[in-house]
Amino acid sequence: MLDKPNDLSRYDPVWRASERYMRARKNDVHIPLSFAWAQKLLDEYPDADRDVCSLAILLHDIGWYSIDMQDIIEKGFSGPNMLQSDVRYLHESEGVRLGTQVLQDTGWPQDVIDQVCEIIDGHDTRPKPRHLNDRIVRDADKLWRFEVTGVAVACDWFKITPHGYADRLEQQKTQLETDAGIRMASETLAQTRLCLMLHVI
Repeated sequence: MLDKPNDLSRYDPVWRASERYMRARKNDVHIPLSFAWAQKLLDEYPDADRDVCSLAILLHDIGWYSIDMQDIIEKGFSGPNMLQSDVRYLHESEGVRLGTQVLQDTGWPQDVIDQVCEIIDGHDTRPKPRHLNDRIVRDADKLWRFEVTGVAVACDWFKITPHGYADRLEQQKTQLETDAGIRMASETLAQTRLCLMLHVI
């Protein structure tokens, strides 16, 4: 499509078209950070499709825009079955609906749109990834949590201390789908613990 395959400016029209849908659940922070993680993972897995993965991570959570914030926190971030809650399925289907429109409006071909939407539809609720592109998007979606910013944001969602959330992440890092993702999570969480003085407080 472009002379340089890693020229990320080709996604700028998609960022601009979807920006208004990022005003829910701190997605204007989560999505850019997750996008950056996706690029790191894509550098390690050259067999993955950079366009499909980049567009999927960029659009994967814009469906939260259609859901009331109180419902997001109360139904999507609490309880033992939160990943199977109705709002989780709804944000995926809304992500497909809004993402399809954004990609059509910005001129992406239908085969790319279909692949992107197949990943978005089930990125939280599907028990297992279907292919490498899916694995990369799922890991990029999670890796931001291991950063200082992710801990700062998510500990409020789950109403626990930064230390408590970091301890939770120690267990969750084994749930990542790629070897590179697991390595990045471990390295980043160690840095976050030092930055937040979690060895002391």
